[in-house]
Formats: sequence, structure tokens, C-alpha cells
Amino acid sequence: MTAITYVRGDATVPHGRGVKVIAHVCNDLGGWGKGFVLALSRRWPEPEAAYRRWHRGRAGNDFGLGAVQFVQVGTYTWVANMVGQRGIRTGSKGPPVRYEAIGTALGTLADEAARLGASAHMPRIGCGLAGGSWARVEPLIEQRLMARGIAVTVYDHEP
Repeated sequence: MTAITYVRGDATVPHGRGVKVIAHVCNDLGGWGKGFVLALSRRWPEPEAAYRRWHRGRAGNDFGLGAVQFVQVGTYTWVANMVGQRGIRTGSKGPPVRYEAIGTALGTLADEAARLGASAHMPRIGCGLAGGSWARVEPLIEQRLMARGIAVTVYDHEP
């Protein structure tokens, strides 16, 4: 198993050749308007539109914690909308991040990346607005993606 590759840059412009899946964490409220999703929306309208449709139709689909929606945004580029946070604010139950949901979503991401022959690209998922700890998220990535042979690049955005 190789290590996660860490780079400075923009995860919406993934490095390397071949098929790429850009993964990020969404909330379970249907909200899209702060954090990494703004960079996605500046680059492509499809992930936000698909996420909003998915949330609106949640009574008849799989939308919920741990679910993943794959949206193709280019010939070799996909975005994975992963529902990994409950709500949007820190409250009595702590920050909105849900590690178990992120782990489940990463397992689904690994299946799809393997099917596509893709690498995975992401910011430090679950650690921005979701309030998570990278020390808890990184092992999930190693267990769910790296152990399956999926190459992972994590992008630290330059200010």
C-alpha cells in the first residue's frame, strides 16, 4: 500500500493522468453554499444541481448519511458528493462531521473508483466546515481507499 500524496493546490484541478474522482463531504440538509462546494460550483454547475435534485427527491432515493452521488463533469473527471455531515452547525452533539458516514461513503467511492480505474482527489474532507479531525479521517481513507489500491491525492489549498 502506498501513502496518500499531499500537494498544495486546488482539488478542482486534479493532478495526473487518467480518470479522476474528486471527492468531498456534503451535509444532510441539502445546503450547498460554503466551503469547498463553492470552488466546485465555480468550475462546474452539474455537481450542485445534481446534489439539490438528489436532496429534493430524498423520499424516493438513497440520499442520507453515508450515501454518495457520482456526477460526471468531464470525459475523465467525476465529482463524488458524499453525505458525511449531520446538519451544518456545531451543537450539543459536537461538530456536524459523522466519521462513520464518511467511512461508508469512502467504501462506495473505492468501489466506483475501482470500476472506473480512477484515482481519488480531495481536500481534507470532513475537516473544514464539518469540524472533523484529520487524525480521524486520514485512517478512514487509508482503510477504505489505499488498502484497495486506489491512489489518493489530498490538496491543501494555497491562500
